[in-house]
Amino acid sequence: QRNVIERCFSWLKECRRIATRYEKLASSFKAMVCVACIDRCLRANFSYKT
Repeated sequence: QRNVIERCFSWLKECRRIATRYEKLASSFKAMVCVACIDRCLRANFSYKT
């Protein structure tokens, strides 16, 4: 279980905006985390590397 959580955080930290936390409001930060998760899912599902 721990490995899954650590990989998730490392994927989120790839987004510089989340790693440095530019947003001051918690709601803005949560929205950026959601956008980063969507981006990660889209990259995983629609990757053209075969």
